[in-house]
Amino acid sequence: MPRRTSLDDAHCAIAQALDVVGDWWTLLIVRDTARGVHRFDELQRELGLSRKVLAERLRLLVDADVLTRVPYQDRPPRHEYRLTPRGRALLPVLIALQDWGDTWVLGEGEMSATTPTQASQEARRVHELLGTRVPELRLRRADGEPGDPVADVAYTVLYCFPGAYARKDAYPPGWSAIPGAPGCTLESCTYRDRLAEFTAAGAAVRGVSTQRPDEQRDFAAKEGLRFPLLSDADLALAAALRLPTFRAAGVSRLKRLTLVVDAERVVRHVQYPVTDVTASVDEALGAVTRLRAPGS
Repeated sequence: MPRRTSLDDAHCAIAQALDVVGDWWTLLIVRDTARGVHRFDELQRELGLSRKVLAERLRLLVDADVLTRVPYQDRPPRHEYRLTPRGRALLPVLIALQDWGDTWVLGEGEMSATTPTQASQEARRVHELLGTRVPELRLRRADGEPGDPVADVAYTVLYCFPGAYARKDAYPPGWSAIPGAPGCTLESCTYRDRLAEFTAAGAAVRGVSTQRPDEQRDFAAKEGLRFPLLSDADLALAAALRLPTFRAAGVSRLKRLTLVVDAERVVRHVQYPVTDVTASVDEALGAVTRLRAPGS
């Protein structure tokens, strides 16, 4: 693919970056590889473009060290395409584009930690996760070590929240005025108080936010949480599942939603929007109970 930048753009990082990923298809390839779509035929099926165009874009991204080819079959030789560290560094760019689209193209241009209606395009995208798989990835635990968001039990309740802090003065300015943002402490403490019920039902609980692990550790210690909080500060889970976000204090934050995932990593229940945090915990427990019932 020919370079598009001119000599005048040689020192412009925006122009140089667009020379690599400014094409419509290249960013969508990055989006889909982040979602766990790694093989040529799968990418072609997802994107609906010709084999020639896909091969060209994949070559460009491999040459730019955004993707790497990983063999998965010897005879005949077959390769998967995986994001490199340079490619994973593009995930915040994808999330920023998605947030802009949700806010200014699909929405009303207002910052919000939720969606006003379940009929919104954003809500439909989240509910389309039902029946899809959570890709294998690692998020940082409060101790800084990587952890799988899906536990090794029958079901995992993943509740995503915008942010919760040990100190009230740590919240971004104007936090309480952001629709859907308040309530993270109540949500986490409600899961804490009802954790035994989830355990008895065969489910693990995991909280996910884009906060730093140390911020999560301080909050968990203050509130006596007995389940892991996981940091998606690198936006790996948000990009993999195209979870809705908003920006506050210069940070991309997950909007409040809940997923119930089975042992095969399949999403079996979705809650979004979450407007009543205590009722959402009831709903999550009810979903696990129904899924564990014989014949379900």
